[in-house]
Amino acid sequence: MEAQKVMREINDLKDTVELYNTLKRQYDDVYTLWELGMEDDDPDEIEKEVARDIRHLRHNIEQAELTLLLGDKYDKGNAIISLHAGAGGTEAQDWVQMLLRMYTRWAEEKGYKIDTLDLLPGDEAGIKSASISIEGPYAYGYLKSEKGVHRLVRISPFDASGRRHTSFASVDVLPEVDDETEIVIDPADLRIDTFRSGGAGGQHVNKTDSAVRITHIPTGIVVQCQNERSQHSNRLKAMKLLQAKLLDLEIKKKEEELNKLRGEQQEIAWGSQIRSYVFHPYSLVKDHRTGVETGNVQAVMDGEIDEFIAAYLKSRIKRDNPA
Repeated sequence: MEAQKVMREINDLKDTVELYNTLKRQYDDVYTLWELGMEDDDPDEIEKEVARDIRHLRHNIEQAELTLLLGDKYDKGNAIISLHAGAGGTEAQDWVQMLLRMYTRWAEEKGYKIDTLDLLPGDEAGIKSASISIEGPYAYGYLKSEKGVHRLVRISPFDASGRRHTSFASVDVLPEVDDETEIVIDPADLRIDTFRSGGAGGQHVNKTDSAVRITHIPTGIVVQCQNERSQHSNRLKAMKLLQAKLLDLEIKKKEEELNKLRGEQQEIAWGSQIRSYVFHPYSLVKDHRTGVETGNVQAVMDGEIDEFIAAYLKSRIKRDNPA
């Protein structure tokens, strides 16, 4: 275990050095091109190319700065996102589906792998709850900023009277366990139930009890998976989700202990509204923790949330390291 820890630290340092070297090479290329433009008889075309390369370099530097903010133990690893509809029936369930699409689009743009662990469809439309795994470098580090309650304000397409509705959905983000020895689960602590998977019907509805629900008796944590066709696959994914929840529980305990030592008041996680998405009477997405906002609601719903993530991570650094 100690050797693995040292190797991880070495690889982290190698990644940081390689990141610096890559940015340095890009800077040198831009500078060389600029020098050529100064000597050229018709520098206009080169100036355009230099301007484009500078924009690209600035973007890469901003991404590198963001990556360097992610120094917590699990930041480099994969993430599991769980979404749950709040009060509001079909409208809230549709909101969960919209958020799931937003995170899927964001992950696809990053080149991350997405795997559905569990999905419970709504009664009429939308999704009651869903859990997905997002695999890729720093997935958890980025997405941990999304944990909290997300609020939607719009004219509901499900309301014949065309009234404005406010709906809520909770987003939980867990680090995926990449070392099974870190979270050891005693089989005697588990109650495993099987049941027939639900859904909207059709040819893919299972006729057997393939869905799996696992209860961790000591903590009372319950997870389930019914998305796969086989009971074995559902059980594996449910165990993956349970490991992540138990790891998250350990992390929260350690954070509470640190906060007590620091004399800090623990921030209320569940029920804390972090962001509002207003479609009517105006267009605005606002993060209530950082004050960052944008009027381009559609772009956000298409996965453009990096601005909110970056602002939150930077605000955490300022909070944890006051001047």
